[in-house]
Amino acid sequence: RDSAGKMKTVLASQTVSIPDRVSVKMNGRSITVKGPRGTLHKDFSHLNLELTRVNATTIRVDVWFALRKHLACLRTICSHIENLIKGVQYGFSYKMRSVYAHFPINLNVIDDGKTIEVRNYLGQKYIRVVRMRDGVICKQSGNKDEIIVEGNDIEKVSNSAALIQQSTKAKNKDIRKFLDGIYVSEKTTIVPIEE
Repeated sequence: RDSAGKMKTVLASQTVSIPDRVSVKMNGRSITVKGPRGTLHKDFSHLNLELTRVNATTIRVDVWFALRKHLACLRTICSHIENLIKGVQYGFSYKMRSVYAHFPINLNVIDDGKTIEVRNYLGQKYIRVVRMRDGVICKQSGNKDEIIVEGNDIEKVSNSAALIQQSTKAKNKDIRKFLDGIYVSEKTTIVPIEE
């Protein structure tokens, strides 16, 4: 126990397994993952934990003398690393549908999928322009009122989807009644995962 009477755990560990098609480089607390779809990099320098390469197929994450808040970070970091590994193998794909009661929302993908224009939201003349994050592209799915946002980094893909959703907010209206907008309908991978 420390002076404040909080319980410290001497050592907490968790492991992440690395698949065959993926190579991982570690430098201190930063990690670079390379796979069939590209390379992703993430830096965990803001957290005091240890990343260790146990063998060719395993990474161990250790937290020494951690309080409860730091123990929670352990699982989070492992999830981040697993998402990097999944991203470079399969990619991430978010399907988004536009929902409207009366005025049809027009979605135009421009700039080779790097930008999307939202027109006629609630009949407004204003054109909403949303730019995708780096490494994320947006495309029409072929279905009516549906687009696909895809990329390798789950944070950038989900952030781009959030930007599209946030661009269509019903201001000064009862949001229980005005449900028009563009919402994420499905989260999958670009390359199907073989079970």
